[in-house]
Amino acid sequence: MKIIRFLSGNGKAFYGTPDAGDLHHARVIEGDIFDRFEITETRIAVSKLLPPVPAPNVLALGLNYRSHADEINITYPDMPVLFLKATNSLLGSGSPILLPKAGPDHVDYEAELAVVIGKEAKNVSPEDAWDVILGYTCGNDISARDWQFEKQKGQWVRGKSFDTFCPLGPWLVTKDEIPDPGNLRIRALLNGVVMQDATTAAMIFDVPAIVSNLSRSMTLYPGTVILTGTPEGVGYTRKPPVFLKDGDTVVVSVEKIGDLVNPVVREV
Repeated sequence: MKIIRFLSGNGKAFYGTPDAGDLHHARVIEGDIFDRFEITETRIAVSKLLPPVPAPNVLALGLNYRSHADEINITYPDMPVLFLKATNSLLGSGSPILLPKAGPDHVDYEAELAVVIGKEAKNVSPEDAWDVILGYTCGNDISARDWQFEKQKGQWVRGKSFDTFCPLGPWLVTKDEIPDPGNLRIRALLNGVVMQDATTAAMIFDVPAIVSNLSRSMTLYPGTVILTGTPEGVGYTRKPPVFLKDGDTVVVSVEKIGDLVNPVVREV
């Protein structure tokens, strides 16, 4: 099932399921998508897509693809490397990524598979991790490289938490439609040009290992979003580097999920 969160024409937020993949209209979902809900016959026009869930936490992994670690010449981690993105960075498909007025000047894309937690979880085993997953969506870990590496002295959170720096969507696909998230093609396209092209089979830590490991140090609440890392091909590693600019369009495409599309504009 595909689940979207959206605004209607009067600005009210709903969960819904798009008719035959049509993102212009949706059947309204009543109830709690993390517990009991039903799909009604009420159809509403979609005015604006929101992030699929209002995540209580956004947990993100660094260096989870061998190819990405190789391109920046860093040894593979022994356990998942975690950082956080602030929830103010959440953004829906179709809405613009803002190049901040205060800087930075080196804003980068990172295509990622995002996992959405469906049940409260603490100290779960890899085998039981599947039971606490609701589904998956596309994620873009937008990163201000100059803040990440220079202005914040290697502390990643601020450079990855500017407003609009965590696009998610276009929808959440429930786990029954993706029985194997460990073998999905994932791509980033910038103005139609393929910049990243890999499969999730190249991840160092797979989805159940990630969920299990993170649950050992913190409770994973329903709606928690886990960004599982990005493959090679990010902008700052290219020669010359490629950074986002006003007028660009970034697409993150994940097999069996769809396309997360965001224009890029300069904040005024």
